[in-house]
Amino acid sequence: MAVKLKLTRMGSKKHPFYRVVAANDETRRDGRPLEFLGFYNPMVNPAEVKLDGENVKKWLALGAEPTDTVRALIKQHLG
Repeated sequence: MAVKLKLTRMGSKKHPFYRVVAANDETRRDGRPLEFLGFYNPMVNPAEVKLDGENVKKWLALGAEPTDTVRALIKQHLG
């Protein structure tokens, strides 16, 4: 079972809000995640991002692959 760190869309029409989750790579975008890792709100200026650094590092150490967007968020906010 391969795990990905990816975004799931929340919020309403034309007002997206995303959760950063660890999920099986075969699950659909809004399917049940293994763990919630934080959120990303692009609708405020500047964009609001909150990540649980310890859990993100744990999943990366276990071999989880982040998507391109999540990789950029991790790089910006966790260093």
